[in-house]
Amino acid sequence: MPKPCKKNGMTITAKKTAQKEFREPAVTPELAAKFGLNKEEYARVLKIMGRIPSYTELGIFSVMWSEHCSYKSSRIHLKKLPTSAPWVIQGPGENAGVIDIGDGQAAVFKMESHNHPSYIEPYQGAATGVGGIMRDVFTMGARPIANINALRFGDPAHPKTRQLLAGVVSGIAGYGNCMGVPTVGGETQFHPSYNGNILVNAMTVGIADQDKIYYSRGAGVDMPVVYVGSKTGRDGIHGATMASAEFDDAAEAQRPTVQVGDPFVEKLLLEACLELMQTDAIICIQDMGAAGLTSSSVEIADKGGIGVTLELDNVPQREPGMTPYELMLSESQERMLMILKPGREKEAEAIFKKWDLDFAVIGRTTDTQRLVLNMHGCTWCDMPVPPLVNEAPLYDRPRGTYPKPKALADAPESAGIIDDLKKLVSSPNLASKRWIWEQYDHLVRGQTVKWPQQADAAIVKVSDEKALAITSDCNPRYCFADPHLGGKQAVAESYRNICATGARPLAVTNNLNFGNPEKPQIMAQLVACLDGMGEACRALDYPIISGNVSLYNETSGKAILPTPVIGGVGVLTDWKKAKGIAWREGDTIMLIGGPGAHLGQSLWLKEIHGREDGAPPPVDLARERKHGEFIHDLIERDIIAACHDISDGGLLCALAEMAMASGIGAAITADGDEAFWFGEDQARYVVTATNPEAVKAGGISAAVLGIAGGKHIRLPGGAIDVAALKDSNESWLPTYMKG
Repeated sequence: MPKPCKKNGMTITAKKTAQKEFREPAVTPELAAKFGLNKEEYARVLKIMGRIPSYTELGIFSVMWSEHCSYKSSRIHLKKLPTSAPWVIQGPGENAGVIDIGDGQAAVFKMESHNHPSYIEPYQGAATGVGGIMRDVFTMGARPIANINALRFGDPAHPKTRQLLAGVVSGIAGYGNCMGVPTVGGETQFHPSYNGNILVNAMTVGIADQDKIYYSRGAGVDMPVVYVGSKTGRDGIHGATMASAEFDDAAEAQRPTVQVGDPFVEKLLLEACLELMQTDAIICIQDMGAAGLTSSSVEIADKGGIGVTLELDNVPQREPGMTPYELMLSESQERMLMILKPGREKEAEAIFKKWDLDFAVIGRTTDTQRLVLNMHGCTWCDMPVPPLVNEAPLYDRPRGTYPKPKALADAPESAGIIDDLKKLVSSPNLASKRWIWEQYDHLVRGQTVKWPQQADAAIVKVSDEKALAITSDCNPRYCFADPHLGGKQAVAESYRNICATGARPLAVTNNLNFGNPEKPQIMAQLVACLDGMGEACRALDYPIISGNVSLYNETSGKAILPTPVIGGVGVLTDWKKAKGIAWREGDTIMLIGGPGAHLGQSLWLKEIHGREDGAPPPVDLARERKHGEFIHDLIERDIIAACHDISDGGLLCALAEMAMASGIGAAITADGDEAFWFGEDQARYVVTATNPEAVKAGGISAAVLGIAGGKHIRLPGGAIDVAALKDSNESWLPTYMKG
């Protein structure tokens, strides 16, 4: 065994190497605080270790116990969520969730955030977010087939918004396009609350055979620990702790904590991993994501109930003189850690060398349940593994009382329905995002059936007949006004969007974006949103199988709106039956679910009248399920030709979007007040049919609105040319980006 570089069990002594003299800084309570450990947490570290930890050991504790890795403020509440169903193969706790989609196939998916890095360095932050979530999926043995993203930016008038938007979109496109994985959908919204803290949430869906799913558990004793992929550099060090703290005006100084990605290397890594997975050489595998080599080695050891000894001299390095601390905390991209069956190292190495990737045996598993790190003939870390996971802090933080919003008592009147529609479709949140998604290759692989602006969810084929429907949804205004109801609504809207295509909703992943959990009001938002989400998932039989929590999303004390994004996945047994939102000439246009009545927190109220007040529309989950199943049945029996759920902007905006998607107008004979046209009442759809009586026969509220046809949308109060409306809808974002 290497001689420990310890003096009285307290500090690391100097060690001369061929490169330089190594000397770790002295560990103090002040240093622990800089690493994000409070007094009580540092005292717990001292008790666990029975001594002052080394600098490397302190760094390992700090990242493993960070909010980003340990979920110490949310773990207690996440346990309340429904995570199981007969079709769920793997729920939360692995790199990604897995569901049975029939025929021996599994869908593997997850959503992750890269918020702080994307604000500091938009291109690399967004690019490495996409790279990281794809690795989570192919680590499980799945080939990625689709990406989507949920983006939130600040006020378009803010001086940083345009630059951030351009950088993020370029980063997503640059990484996803190079990987040959289509980006098929998502959402982009603007609000002043994101001025100092944008949100970049990335989701990947992959396909695998059910009998070839790989996990991070299962390692035994005396097995080789293998490092594959790119070399390790100094990028991303302490990225996990940076993501677990608020921003301030000096956020730019944290640029070195942002990782740098290389999608061409990741493509090689994907193919090499999937090739090795066709053999039986791999025992378990873990992506080196947040906290890099630390989290991957600790998670494999903890799940196997074993120890790991690493020889850090063997870690492929791209920079000279790297220290054990740097090697363990680096978040360099495109790297994997795996445990192989003893004796299979040469076979595996040949595959990775063929793909021109680094391959190194960097250690062995042990029966000690300890993490031991050796380098340059010294031991820099010797610590127990279980406390890094099992004794991570768990907080039930104080929750403030969150006032219930009052109903909108003084709903304003419209100056003109047509004028309001024009303003809404060209407003930042409703304007076409074509400028964004056309930078993504949404058709690569040739399996994309429906893409943005064609349907309520993206549709991607997984066989000659079967396809998956994929969507992301959240209304942060609702969540801020009434977190419990907002959490329910995010799940319900995801469910509706899946149903509107004809797919059967199966499961969701989530990305919980909130402010500082140490503030009682923020914790009240988080807990109420989770309660609402859990209630909806149980009622809709729509379990949460994976997810991510991103807290401390605030700058200089100003928090974002609570933004619990829901990524939903459903299955279509026959993709040719999938419905889009474009109607056909002569079709009867029908409203499913009754007229609107609620304008509180509506987009109309915000964009036309500059107000964000009132209560959001209620969510009746039994009604959501009944109406969703009704729509699914209509599509299955080919009774309707087009379908669009009603959400932001209400009924009139849904009609306008269907007209713009088809290029065909409509003669609308129905009439009503502002709430009728712009109310955002839930559980509602617009459908078109050649036989409206067949729709009415289903026993669900179904009213005829008019007939599709012509070049204008004709309303009782006037008419508007569809082409002109589409031009205003699609011109806002390109004009804005031109400055």
